[in-house]
Amino acid sequence: MSAPVFLADDVSGSRLVLDGPEGRHAAGARRLAAGEAVDVVDGRGTRADCRVVQTTRDTVVLEVVGRRVEPVPAPRLVLVQALPKGDRGELAVELATEVGVDEVVPWVAARCVMQWKGERGDKQLARWRSTAREAGKQSRRAWTPEVAALHTTDRLVARLAGATVLVLHEAAQVPLTQVPLPADGEVALVVGPEGGLTEDELARLGGTAVRLGPTVLRTSTAGAAALAVVSARTGRW
Repeated sequence: MSAPVFLADDVSGSRLVLDGPEGRHAAGARRLAAGEAVDVVDGRGTRADCRVVQTTRDTVVLEVVGRRVEPVPAPRLVLVQALPKGDRGELAVELATEVGVDEVVPWVAARCVMQWKGERGDKQLARWRSTAREAGKQSRRAWTPEVAALHTTDRLVARLAGATVLVLHEAAQVPLTQVPLPADGEVALVVGPEGGLTEDELARLGGTAVRLGPTVLRTSTAGAAALAVVSARTGRW
């Protein structure tokens, strides 16, 4: 079994100390003991291979036995996720992170039932970012995906300039398994809300409308499925 992963802003030096929430989780929930192997990542590609030296109630002292920088995956994968109802947005972020997404862009599409406004919107964005962080640790990632601020359609159109844009649409004729994919640059997969995309949105987003298969997936799971297909086809997997 691979070593558990914890996050720290700085993974330099010969010894690291996990404290705060990470320390409480490592010492309390995980019950790490002296001699156990642990990975500590900075979320920006650097991974430190460590051994537990000492634990207290809420801190863990680690000795660094190796360190490496993992390359940036290519092509860069972006999931544009229209806001789903309830907590399905957090599920979408969790699954996409486990698959290997590099950035998640929350999008308020025309038919979104969920709206992020004011303090509630700030809390929802914070939940998405926390979900990406925790899912990154669970999936042993050295790179924590970015979760961008909420995008309107106008802002999204500008954001996607220069990217290979693939819009998931149940009526599309082109299978995702057959569309040409670049070896580098940025591939953006757009997932609409439960009510689907409008004709105006399809026209403004441009790119290529693609389908996954004969079944219709939920907005919270379609992104992860599409990311898996692209990862396999581009050699990221």
